[in-house]
Amino acid sequence: MLTELFPNLKLEDLTTATYETFYMTIIALIGTFVFGILLGLLLFLTRNGGMWQNKVLNVTTASFVNIFRAIPFIILILLLFPFTEFLMGTIRGPKAALPALIIGSAPFYARLVEIALREVDKGVVEAAKAMGAKTSTIIFKVLLPESMPALISGITVTAIALIGYTAMAGAIGAGGLGSYAYYSGFQRRDFDVVLICSVIIVVIVFIFQFLGDFITRKLDKR
Repeated sequence: MLTELFPNLKLEDLTTATYETFYMTIIALIGTFVFGILLGLLLFLTRNGGMWQNKVLNVTTASFVNIFRAIPFIILILLLFPFTEFLMGTIRGPKAALPALIIGSAPFYARLVEIALREVDKGVVEAAKAMGAKTSTIIFKVLLPESMPALISGITVTAIALIGYTAMAGAIGAGGLGSYAYYSGFQRRDFDVVLICSVIIVVIVFIFQFLGDFITRKLDKR
């Protein structure tokens, strides 16, 4: 039945493309979460009145975040080709897309992290300081746990954006559903392939959104 509805669809190629999209999204999401948290903490802690108040470091971090947030992702991939080839040894395939995906998404998530940390009750932080807690203790025992629902909600939003980024990366040789839809669908005018790839991407988005909402609700109830 699937063959009748989508006569130009090759199931093996579709399976490979779907796996590559999941691979790029999940690995890039892990990197984005780690680097986004670090950048967000730097923005929060070095701001005026922060525990590590440092104007130079704050402006430098904010500039890095703002610059890479401002560059359209498709252009960012092209700009990072030399860096990607140096780091990964190639500019093609799912692995080669990871540096651009992480560098493109981490600054976006960093701003969401900063917002989440700003929403933590200052009274809780002050109480921890009054009890003699070290900065590291405040970060790992107060700031991050208290802001975790917002952090998970933020990484869910970032994951949705990342799925779109993987599709754009696929159009210039990164593999995944974007590549399959463009090269095997659009360029050959096999629009049934484009359609099924679009449907699968929408399903993946719904999966990530459901998981993110589920985890956020569980954390909110704690």
